[in-house]
Amino acid sequence: MLAANPVLAFDYFQPLPKDVPIPADNPQSKAKIELGKKLFFDPRLSVDGTQTCNGCHNLAAGGEDGRAFSIGHNGATTRRSAPTLWNIGFQTVLYWDGRARSLEDQFVDHVADPTISGFTQTDELIARLRKIPGYVTSFKKVFGTEVTLASAARAVASFERTLFTPDSRYDAFIRGEKKSLTEQELRGKELFRTVECLSCHFGVNFAGPAPGPALGMGDGFYELFPNHLGTEYDASHHIADDQGVFEFDHDPGHKRLWRVPPLRNIALTAPYFHNGSARTLEEAVRMMAKTQLKKELPNQEVDDIVAFLKTLTGKRPVVSLPKLPDTSGSTIFP
Repeated sequence: MLAANPVLAFDYFQPLPKDVPIPADNPQSKAKIELGKKLFFDPRLSVDGTQTCNGCHNLAAGGEDGRAFSIGHNGATTRRSAPTLWNIGFQTVLYWDGRARSLEDQFVDHVADPTISGFTQTDELIARLRKIPGYVTSFKKVFGTEVTLASAARAVASFERTLFTPDSRYDAFIRGEKKSLTEQELRGKELFRTVECLSCHFGVNFAGPAPGPALGMGDGFYELFPNHLGTEYDASHHIADDQGVFEFDHDPGHKRLWRVPPLRNIALTAPYFHNGSARTLEEAVRMMAKTQLKKELPNQEVDDIVAFLKTLTGKRPVVSLPKLPDTSGSTIFP
């Protein structure tokens, strides 16, 4: 559903919790997370072995690939910029348009997309995984069944829920360490409120309400972008060419509606917006002020807001490469 404005009692500035929400029908386990990690890094989940989940969502960096559009099967490009996976477990819906209601759904959608995986039928992928003895054994151990698409989705989603980045300098400040932010960063934090950035980007992930009393999993928090048509960015950055949620559900009332993207680790995830049209964080701040709020920000205010946004960079965990199950004696690729 499309959520209304957040309740006023909701805390706008919040630290990142220690734990992500876990769905009741997919509890975490060490074995399941490890299986999901292997699938995440395995190129055999693409038809010709050229793509992995990590290829577009680089966990050695910002959780995305630094491109305006990702490169998929046979050099095809994706329609929208790849969002970061860091802290994705706090999002209630996925993709820029919110069309996936869970991480499990998003995985299925990805491997079913021939632009990304190259597979025209997901049965082809499952048949391939069933030829890999190590996966057959792991799926039997974790799920008690043979390899299935639903179980693969649950495993990858479980791994992705471990990808969160606590203990940013902003988190330290909110928890009471007042010296963790500089004077410029504090000015930026106040500007973030008074300029009204906080009206959309608030809460745990700076993307509106996290799973909890305000929104349940599968409920989205959306805003118009651009809110004001007719700025120079319509032509120079083509920000209104893609109609957002409308492109998915074809509801005329949803034109230019987008899931509010998170701002944590934003300094690591250039370029910005659904089409990657802003190359720098400074440019993105100016664009947001103009297109959303009809405001022209002085250079100093832009610099201060950017300084504050950089404090949202958390501590990324070290993600080691897994040992993938072998395909012994023959190739698995066509």
